[in-house]
Amino acid sequence: MRQDLHIGEVASRTGRSIHTIRWYESQGLIPGVVRDKGGRRTYSEYHVGWLDLMERLRCTGMSITQMREYTELVKQGGATLEQRRALLGKHQASVRDNITRWTEALALIGAKIEFYDEWVTNGERPAVTPQARVSRAKNAGTAAVRPRAAAARSKDGAA
Repeated sequence: MRQDLHIGEVASRTGRSIHTIRWYESQGLIPGVVRDKGGRRTYSEYHVGWLDLMERLRCTGMSITQMREYTELVKQGGATLEQRRALLGKHQASVRDNITRWTEALALIGAKIEFYDEWVTNGERPAVTPQARVSRAKNAGTAAVRPRAAAARSKDGAA
């Protein structure tokens, strides 16, 4: 495993700024960073992957406190595998719940756009509300309301 990556190269490879990488390190979120004889931080491929994991955990809503907890468990080695798995399992359940809520919100936004498309096309307020459209689509087993397809049909005159 290559161990001689400097912070600029890690920043370039990960798409994160040097400032961000230093911040993650100062927060205790990058284990195993060593310094060379000149006092410069050196990183490895492990750290490149680790930064990717930290970024993904963060963008899925994991708190910095939870990320620190996970990092500390990793530092403790194999004896913490079950605890790490439990922490990630709990976060995974939270992410799935958020995806469900966002999917439902996205369906309502799509239905509202479809509602406006129909209103603009026909010149009068549609009788079916966005909420009723979502409910109808859900009852029909449709994954999501597809406003662009509906708008295209109404512009083409297709039923």
